[in-house]
Amino acid sequence: MRICILAIDGVFDTGLAALMDVFRLANNLSLRERGVAPFDVSLVGVRRKVLSAQGFGIPVQAIASDAPAPDWAVLPAQGTGDPVTLVTALQRADARKASAQLVAWHARGARLASACNGSLLLAETGLLDGREATISWWLAPLFRQRYPKVLLDESRMLVPTDVGVTAGAAMGHLDLALWLVRQASPELATVVARYLLADIRSLQAPYIIPNHLAHADPLIVGFERWARGNLKKGFSLKDAADALATSSRTLQRRCEAVLGKSPLSYFQDLRVERARSLLHGSDLDIEAIATEVGYVDGATLRTLLRQKLGRGVRDLRADLH
Repeated sequence: MRICILAIDGVFDTGLAALMDVFRLANNLSLRERGVAPFDVSLVGVRRKVLSAQGFGIPVQAIASDAPAPDWAVLPAQGTGDPVTLVTALQRADARKASAQLVAWHARGARLASACNGSLLLAETGLLDGREATISWWLAPLFRQRYPKVLLDESRMLVPTDVGVTAGAAMGHLDLALWLVRQASPELATVVARYLLADIRSLQAPYIIPNHLAHADPLIVGFERWARGNLKKGFSLKDAADALATSSRTLQRRCEAVLGKSPLSYFQDLRVERARSLLHGSDLDIEAIATEVGYVDGATLRTLLRQKLGRGVRDLRADLH
């Protein structure tokens, strides 16, 4: 499998290293067991000199115009989580060249992969329009604003499509690299993961901090405050809209645009966050916790925790030990 990792100035040091180290370990293990290295990995750039976010020089190779397209082109993240800085970076000349290179590779049969905020640059190509994708969960409001045609689901860690695959936040680079190894050999991917003590994660949802998402919009900030004060009382779209001096329709629309979900779904996220906190920080049983977050019984809360986090009460309690 021929893989080109495309680095531009400001590349996230840890993410780039995770990609390179996973493929190197996979090749070494495969050589030892089978006598063959399945990955031909090149680190390339659209400029001769590329600096990482920490200021280290990245030894990139030039992209030869007559070279065959790789099987996979991988775009690591930029080493910043600040939306303003990221939007500025997307306008740089090297970012635009990288975007054009991704389009050219894709036209010649390459599949494209990105991790963390690298999905922003991949979305700039237009190739994600009409397709599902994921990104660092805290950048979801920015992503939805810039790329409304992309079907974003930031709750997932990895989202494969016919174009390629996108991966979630920061250490999603590791998940992405293991996923690519798995495409060549599921057995090899399992061995690499065990050497790295890396659990395969399917969801970002357990890591999402709801109020960080709300801060992207003043109306949503107000809704979050109302919701936290009414968890035990229960959800009413009309009551929430009235408290915020807006219409139910406007609140519904704004939640969908900023958060990608309904007001009720976000209210449930806050219930899950509060329930999880009580599971970790109190001796209350599940029935008492259900009451604290506005449910009449523990069974309903158990179902919600499973739906939102992919884990049950026993697993969440085990996090304490």
